[in-house]
Amino acid sequence: MTEKNVSENFITQIIDADLASGKHTHVHTRFPPEPNGFLHVGHVKSICLNFGIAEDYQGLCNLRFDDTNPDKESVEYAQAIQSDIKWLGFKWHDKVRYSSDYFDKLYNYAIELIEKGLAYVDEQSPEEIRENRGNFTTPGINSPYRDRPVAESLDLFARMKAGEFDDGSMVLRAKIDMQSGNINMRDPILYRIKRAHHIRTGDKWCIYSMYDFTHCISDALEGITHSICTLEFEDHRPLYDWVLDNISLECHPQQIEFNRLNQSFTMMSKRKLNELVEKGKVDGWDDPRMPTVSGMRRRGYMPESIRHYAQRSTVTKKPSTVPMSLLEDAVRQDLNKVAPRIMGVIKPLKVVIENYPEGQSEMITAKNHPMDESFGTRELPFGRELYIEADDYKENANRKFFRFTEGREVRLRYAYYLTCQRAIKDEDGNVIELICTYDPETKGGSSPDGRKVKGTIHWVSAEFADDIEVRLYDRLFNKPAPKGLGDLNTNSLEIIENAKIEPNIVSNSEGVRYQFERMGYFYRDTTHENNKPVFNRIVTLRDSWAKLEQQN
Repeated sequence: MTEKNVSENFITQIIDADLASGKHTHVHTRFPPEPNGFLHVGHVKSICLNFGIAEDYQGLCNLRFDDTNPDKESVEYAQAIQSDIKWLGFKWHDKVRYSSDYFDKLYNYAIELIEKGLAYVDEQSPEEIRENRGNFTTPGINSPYRDRPVAESLDLFARMKAGEFDDGSMVLRAKIDMQSGNINMRDPILYRIKRAHHIRTGDKWCIYSMYDFTHCISDALEGITHSICTLEFEDHRPLYDWVLDNISLECHPQQIEFNRLNQSFTMMSKRKLNELVEKGKVDGWDDPRMPTVSGMRRRGYMPESIRHYAQRSTVTKKPSTVPMSLLEDAVRQDLNKVAPRIMGVIKPLKVVIENYPEGQSEMITAKNHPMDESFGTRELPFGRELYIEADDYKENANRKFFRFTEGREVRLRYAYYLTCQRAIKDEDGNVIELICTYDPETKGGSSPDGRKVKGTIHWVSAEFADDIEVRLYDRLFNKPAPKGLGDLNTNSLEIIENAKIEPNIVSNSEGVRYQFERMGYFYRDTTHENNKPVFNRIVTLRDSWAKLEQQN
């Protein structure tokens, strides 16, 4: 049995019932992003739901850009969104669609509503419309233009389209109910005048339809069966149905709302994310700390990990916030299976083995994955001079510190037992080198006399190691529910320019995610490389933020 993309939930139950009753014979969904920014992790849940349901039911899913707000949209965003969806592993049905494909039809359906006495041209100012609309405790007030003759609204609407009036001077509104308890039904605006160059239609149009009018008609024109969207559109559903009930379209999709993916330590607002980019707080939309799909891809996340994470986010009608640790756990679980193990030293400290012959070197056999023999082994050069992690040495350490200190013996991973004899310091008192001795009888990491050591550390050959730059990324915000730039984590990026990595890795790093033993999972980032290869830390081996999330 093929594993499903989407676990059973109230939406799949509705679809099952529709198919069983004969209401529908197939399933057709859509994903309708606006091309005004990059996709972020919040969009991933909707992508996985819409495309996943279509796959599970052997149906279709359209990609349709909601391009009705031209002054905020760009071809760059549209192309980035397509790239992200493909990278996540989904395919849309047929061609990419745009709301602008239907501009002529939308205009004609607006005329139909005017002719039926269900829409009118309003000449109130935007401020007057807003004030007269009322609020949750005060009913709306009818526009003085609400009952203007149909012929007059038809004429004005045609002249709006012809460009005779200034931006904002008039709008087309639906005639529904200014007393409605649902503010969305208080004669909502269907069209506004906006002179802006459109990414696809150029300067052909100077009037643009509103989302609520455009979306439902586009769904119907495409034969969508189930229009799945997030909870903020629940109050818009009566308008969705009203429009379709009052125009000459036979197809009437069912709008179904679900809880959006809110994630701790993350902001989902495009406006606030754009502020991070504009103010230089991050390195663009694809900064590995950003919650964007392009940022996660650059950081080294695998698409299947992100899909697994989205699948674990429950689909309900109840808003909720998902711990960021769930995403990182999903990433760790998948990387643990596929990432070869290598040794990289992030903050190198030189080690000289004084009883190892000068000029001599040998090869040490290491496993590429200790839990999967199919990964095989590799040969590592070993010699008199090595690098270890600076944190693996502590002066005057107590018994609970099992790594290097004077007189203590530790195991070098896959190699020998080493004993630290003394540390060499610079004039400021900083340890710059360790002088050690090794036991040649312990090759492979065990002693013939049966003595045990508690500490095992990683290393690289000083002679053969490659120089790399390492970027240690952490969470962009230091609060589970960040409000803005004031909650930025000032330690979210540490750049280390003198890291070392075992040989033959850099030349074979394209598309490969590695576990640097004991240090985390890493992925090469060629986006801004200069003189050295750059490796991003994808995720640490363990979660260090869990307690903070639990406290909040």
